[in-house]
Amino acid sequence: MTRADAAKRIAALREQIHHHDSLYYVEARPEIADAEYDRLTRELRELEARFPDLITGDSPTQRVSGVPTDVFKPVEHQIAMLSLDNATTADDLREFEARISRALAGTRFTYVCEPKIDGLGVALLYRRGRLARGATRGDGRVGEDITPNLKTIRSIPMVLSGPLAAVDELEVRGEVFMPRAAFAKLNRTLEEAGETTFANPRNAAAGAVRQKDPAVTGRRPLDIFIYHLSRADALAFATHWETLEALRAAGFKTNPKVERCETLDAVIAYCERLEHLRDDLGYDTDGVVVKVDALEHQRRLGSTTHHPRWAIAFKFAARQATTVIEAIEVGVGKTGILTPVAKLQPVELAGVVIRNVSLHNEDEIRRKDIRVGDTVLIERAGDVIPYVVQVVTAKRPAGAEVFRFPTRCPACGGVAFRPEGEAYWRCMNSGCPAQLKERLRHFGSRRAMDIEHLGEKVIEQLVDRGLVKDFSDLYTLTVDRLADLERLGDKSAENLVRAIDGSRTRGLARLLNALGIRLVGERVAQLLAARFGSLERLAQAPEAELAEVHGVGEAIARSVRAFFDDPTNSALIKRLKEVGVVTAEPEAAAGPKPLAGKTFVLTGTLRTLTRDAARERIERLGGRVAGAVSKKTDYVVVGEAGGKKADHARRLGVTMLDESEFLALVKQE
Repeated sequence: MTRADAAKRIAALREQIHHHDSLYYVEARPEIADAEYDRLTRELRELEARFPDLITGDSPTQRVSGVPTDVFKPVEHQIAMLSLDNATTADDLREFEARISRALAGTRFTYVCEPKIDGLGVALLYRRGRLARGATRGDGRVGEDITPNLKTIRSIPMVLSGPLAAVDELEVRGEVFMPRAAFAKLNRTLEEAGETTFANPRNAAAGAVRQKDPAVTGRRPLDIFIYHLSRADALAFATHWETLEALRAAGFKTNPKVERCETLDAVIAYCERLEHLRDDLGYDTDGVVVKVDALEHQRRLGSTTHHPRWAIAFKFAARQATTVIEAIEVGVGKTGILTPVAKLQPVELAGVVIRNVSLHNEDEIRRKDIRVGDTVLIERAGDVIPYVVQVVTAKRPAGAEVFRFPTRCPACGGVAFRPEGEAYWRCMNSGCPAQLKERLRHFGSRRAMDIEHLGEKVIEQLVDRGLVKDFSDLYTLTVDRLADLERLGDKSAENLVRAIDGSRTRGLARLLNALGIRLVGERVAQLLAARFGSLERLAQAPEAELAEVHGVGEAIARSVRAFFDDPTNSALIKRLKEVGVVTAEPEAAAGPKPLAGKTFVLTGTLRTLTRDAARERIERLGGRVAGAVSKKTDYVVVGEAGGKKADHARRLGVTMLDESEFLALVKQE
């Protein structure tokens, strides 16, 4: 393909992808399957890799781009992003209309009402229809340039459509937010990873937008509603409603709940209706923004130094209540995390009776100084999840004691361990009943002990009936005992027993991965197995020796040491050996290591072997496989759709091998 042909095809692909992004992320009506969308994106990436000089900043492939930064550059807003005056009652809204009527005597006003999103305000600048800059609100006059981060939000168009695309310079205002369902999923993921969770969706959105690394922002489920056209050179709209229609036509996502109201009574009815619907919106809203519709009226009413005179925010009633903490109990999750929960005197809040509230972790309890007997103010984050806002210390009973976090698991009595620098305590006992089912699923998974037929329903019955109390019990199961389980006849029982028996010889690396030691995944398990050779030698290794293993480090070393220091895990290892599970690697075959000292990076898809197989060949010959390309890399093995690693290798002048060249190299060696 010539450069001219590539430029033409790249332009067509970008246009198609922008079109489908708008349909999917803005209009929620996709026209093609995910596989077809992925094919278009893959083709674009491959062409841009072949012709890197054709890459432009508005390409769909550049949404997650830019290098991490320690400082966000200041941006002075051409038009200040002001606050809003507030109203809390219908009378306040009537006073607002009376006030603007006095300013523009004899004028009949119409209004536009929209949900007030509880998120992070941003300003987006477009030049000739292309996103040029995105900035935070800041203090209203000076914000911060966060363009690379905002590009990762798929509902922000990189290129505009319609009449607005031809405007020399265009600025819009919007609110970045995180949908409630996405927020709940994010918090679950963070909790399972032992990381600090967010108190509410707004904090999560604000934290994501100001990440130093755009790639981190790109992994957060952010969305945006555009609500204002603050500047559009050479365009003359008559009403705010017309500007919203133009924004939608340009490809911006506007709130579908926006309504035009002919009278103030209609405005009041809208506010009452939306307050009743707020729990069903899918995102946090704390009120309604009411705007005078006619832009000429807005211009004549003007603004104070604090807020525009032509708009007001009707705030919904606060969803807070006070109650008393009767007890603090610590529960154990399926991943071993210990979570404190406050047991409350039941209190009704926003139509729901609240009896329990999560206190998240030890640091949260200390920061808010929460004690049994305290009177607390609680709120429903996002009108859904209750949390403690603060303690009413004036009502604290005499003798209320500081809460001490347990150092033993409340479910099994095993050692509880809190890694340095992390927020959560964890139960280190691999046989803890509170987490046994989840651990068994992982133990039997394909990349661990690979026990076919050990499905979720079987695990549920094995644990619930007391047949399996830890991993070693799997290897004592018989066909007769298994045949009694629901939906598991003699034939299925025989297959399961055969699969369990076959897993005894999976090897040390798979066993280490299967044990579920925190921070020890498949790759780290391989490193530890290669270094120590047996579970017994690994269990005796000091923390300092563990940390010296390349690719392990201090945090993993602490976690491994904590696992083996728990006597319940020591007993488990002994039982596994007794039931015939191989806990040592076979002696490595003697022979030369011709790739010793050589570093490889694998990128793209290989046709004739998997990444794992390629890694195994390299390591068997003494080489090392790294995750990123650097000047110290000796070879980059490039498969189909090699991506950015291949581009980086090309820039650094690192030797690149295609699949046939790589196979020839390892065969020769």
